[in-house]
Amino acid sequence: MSEIMNIGVDLGGTTTKMALIDDSGKMIDKWAIATNTIDNGSHIADDISASVIKKMKQYNLDRSEVRGIGMGAPGFIDMDTGFVYKAVNIGWENYPLKEELEKLTGLPAIIENDANMAALGEMWLGAGQGAKNLICVTLGTGVGAGIICDGDILHGVSGMAGEIGHITVIPKDGSPCNCGKKGCLETVSSATGIRRLALEALDYNDSESILREIFEQKGDITAEDVFNCTAKGDPLSSAVAEKASYYLGYALGAISIVVNPEKIVIGGGVSHAGATLLDPLNKYFKRFSMPRVSGACTIDIARLGNDAGVIGGAWLSKTKIKQIHTA
Repeated sequence: MSEIMNIGVDLGGTTTKMALIDDSGKMIDKWAIATNTIDNGSHIADDISASVIKKMKQYNLDRSEVRGIGMGAPGFIDMDTGFVYKAVNIGWENYPLKEELEKLTGLPAIIENDANMAALGEMWLGAGQGAKNLICVTLGTGVGAGIICDGDILHGVSGMAGEIGHITVIPKDGSPCNCGKKGCLETVSSATGIRRLALEALDYNDSESILREIFEQKGDITAEDVFNCTAKGDPLSSAVAEKASYYLGYALGAISIVVNPEKIVIGGGVSHAGATLLDPLNKYFKRFSMPRVSGACTIDIARLGNDAGVIGGAWLSKTKIKQIHTA
């Protein structure tokens, strides 16, 4: 191949996704392996390296033809050294990930937080394409974000920038959050938070509802159920969706005044609600932001899905690994 290649790696708790991507963003190949978390994740770097080397052989790629590896991992990471202080779901504690990858593959590597990787992917080839100032929000089990200012990820002094799920939005009598605080955004606008709000609403409101029928059939409900019922005009579900959108709009309105983004991209499972989420979110975002800020910003649903992380990894390799490695 005449094009220089980049390898994007997106480490998840159960699956590790990988891709071979050229500098134009063309995905040559993508594949996945199981994430082996036994022995405190000590086999993960070996498994990834073996898979990368196998793929390079498949495409007859010399090390000089691969710029490097951009990898996203969960947990607290030192961006300069690629050192993982703690990744609970993986089992790593004080783990030299960058050093291990480089030793095993012979390629330069750069490590980034997984939420930030998704943000970079959406900026390069997704819903944020062309924007240099954006916020990429992931609404799943929790609420995370990658904040990009002038084309670069904002890390902060201890790597905690973007932890928007732990902004306090209910300062009094809020529900407990996994972080140890109460009333965090994550407790009301994540998939688990929306489910909790809906169960509470069913408990204190005995009116007829499509959502109640689903709960009686399944014995449980999901955030997806809430938004599906909202789209069908169910009043109880609509009230829950409105509440979740209110708090998310409040938080994003405040953040936007600080960073003045051109785009806010919403990803994660909750984003599948589409306009049912975006319509009330836009309303509250405009209320809590400022006209000159909200007028310059659009909110869109993420486009890259599960590929966002590996694409972000390739972007990191392309832009941050300057020297082409020679064999």
